[in-house]
Amino acid sequence: MPSSTATPAPARTIDHQIGADAQALSAQLALLRNRIFPPAARKSLRRFSSGEAAALVQISDSYLRQLALAGEGPVPEKGPGGRRAYTLEQIHELRRLLGTKKKPGQPHRTGQEHLQVLAVANFKGGSGKTTTTVHLAEYLAFRGYRVLALDLDPQASLSAMFGYQPELDIGENQTLYAALRYDSQRRPLRDVIRPSYIPGLDIVPANLELHEFEHDTPRMLAQSERRQGSVFFTRLTEALSTVQADYDAVIIDCPPQLGFLTLSALCAATGVLITVHPQMLDIASMCQFLLMTSDLLSVVREAGGSLDYDFLRYLVTRYEPQDGPQTQVVGFLRSLFGDRVLTNPMVKSTAISDAGLTKQTLYEVGPQNFSRETYNRAAEALDAVNGEVAQLMAQAWGRTSR
Repeated sequence: MPSSTATPAPARTIDHQIGADAQALSAQLALLRNRIFPPAARKSLRRFSSGEAAALVQISDSYLRQLALAGEGPVPEKGPGGRRAYTLEQIHELRRLLGTKKKPGQPHRTGQEHLQVLAVANFKGGSGKTTTTVHLAEYLAFRGYRVLALDLDPQASLSAMFGYQPELDIGENQTLYAALRYDSQRRPLRDVIRPSYIPGLDIVPANLELHEFEHDTPRMLAQSERRQGSVFFTRLTEALSTVQADYDAVIIDCPPQLGFLTLSALCAATGVLITVHPQMLDIASMCQFLLMTSDLLSVVREAGGSLDYDFLRYLVTRYEPQDGPQTQVVGFLRSLFGDRVLTNPMVKSTAISDAGLTKQTLYEVGPQNFSRETYNRAAEALDAVNGEVAQLMAQAWGRTSR
């Protein structure tokens, strides 16, 4: 029989193989989103029980029931057994009503209280930056603060948590890069802010376009002129100043590297949270991060940068209280840094991890999806951390209590 003369298919080059894998993965992620969040493939926020609503507006459930019986405030949805459920919009409406009754109302900052810009940073991947950022942003928004979340990481994990698939949903010049760039295509920050599905919480999403700022800035620094009247470390501050009247707090998810994006965030910040996983390799990595940060910020200060922080805190993340070595590391950090380590650690929890499988936070999925003990343990740890940060904000504003 004659031998086969069929020509074998040409082997894919590595760049084509990686590109094909990326396209296949993107398509599957889009299908997954369509299944999880039908019919519009967009995230929405659950309703809150009357107990949750009462806790968020700082009143008792019985007083909330009295308001409902008196016909005051929004009308909740009633489910099986007469259980009342409130949307977050209704909870905000309740908060406004309570403000007229000399009870805790809207926590918005006054004209004398400066915008809080909180940068969540560390250049060690997996230290919990995005988890910290998204839960803190939602915690504040649920309690009536006007919040802007900035995704500065080109990997766009924070954007994904808010339901955006970067390569599909975020077009050219629609990230923070648009407000930072050095050419004529620079846009006002307001143009790239998007409302989220959480009332009171807006987001500036990210994608790979943010890398352009890391490439452009060295070229600009090499030139003697400073186009548009600013150097790189003032550009984010200038952009935020154009929208500061609209927000009480800006929460920034920094990339896992100490580049120009992270430096811009640190220069714009009024407070910094450095996340750290309590293992010695992570501590060693954080040491290098701190050394590099100190050196670079010194250069920025000498160049005229303003670095006036209300607070800098270390946040222990993914903490396992039963793990002896981790407990020793936490004790080591507290002995070294004192009260600059937040009193409350972010406890490692399967509930938080399981919620993340569907790109949701623990606050979004609610207690009905877990055992009461598992949910309460995780929620109490999150609330303790975020409440401590909220208290630092209040102290920076000169508030005695809130």
